Amino acid sequence: MYKRIAALALVLLLAFALGGNAQQAQEVIPPRYDVPDHVAALLEVARGELGYTEQRDGTTKYGQWYGDPKAEWCAEFLCWSVAQAEEALEQPLLEVHYPLYGATNIGRNWFLAQGRYIARTGFVTGWGSQWYTGESAQMERNSYIPQPGDWVFFSYTPSGDTTHVALVEQSLRDPQGQVFIQVIEGNMPDSVQRTLYALTDWRIQGYGTVRDLADIVLRGGLESKKVAALQSDLATIGLLAPNEVHGRYNHPTQDAVRSFQSMRNLPQTGIANQQTQLALRAYTRDWMMNHTEFWTVDGAY
Repeated sequence: MYKRIAALALVLLLAFALGGNAQQAQEVIPPRYDVPDHVAALLEVARGELGYTEQRDGTTKYGQWYGDPKAEWCAEFLCWSVAQAEEALEQPLLEVHYPLYGATNIGRNWFLAQGRYIARTGFVTGWGSQWYTGESAQMERNSYIPQPGDWVFFSYTPSGDTTHVALVEQSLRDPQGQVFIQVIEGNMPDSVQRTLYALTDWRIQGYGTVRDLADIVLRGGLESKKVAALQSDLATIGLLAPNEVHGRYNHPTQDAVRSFQSMRNLPQTGIANQQTQLALRAYTRDWMMNHTEFWTVDGAY
């Protein structure tokens, strides 16, 4: 998938940047959330692959599985590992919890569409700023501590395209308080290995997360589950037709957002920024409480 020369450069830069500090990163930061069974299964598979090395001609079993034997195989390794966990659990995981892909940007964009992506800087190009769900403050740079099972997307080209991906095993803290991410990654530069990255590493673009933890500015042309949730709220309060709840931020959605912004004396931009989304969520919740047709009745009397 990605050029091995870039992967080798990443290893060398990492060694230079971390020096001896990585050896001091001994304290495991406990996961903030329970680790789901599918994440535990994925980590078990990935750990079992540590030390696997590609053949001399660049062929790997992960590339063969994907249909491109000599692929630059960081994403193929992760997707193959998900497929093995899927088989062990006898439940679908690919395209449900994790993407199936082997090309630049597709994995990151899949997580964005699922509403499970957090940028390291708190800002996603083409979308906008992010905030943790329900919070009124903007997301701070380097504030997210990755959780087991998250995918880390790297970019070290001027284009900003994703150029590497790795699986988070755990996060660590050294005696000076610096946070490191321990990952399992393929194609680094020719094998599966564990690596430590500083949380503040400029090459980290963002994280495909196990859970939906953050919201993001929504605007015309975007498509995601978060757009569908916005449309559902707009439809509930009567500003959007029910058949317009489809996840595409189209002109009717923009018009409905402008109408809501007018109702709440907000700037009528048609863009669902943080202020608009928080206000809409609160308004919809209050609206439903005052309309009995949305109440459910327990018939067990």
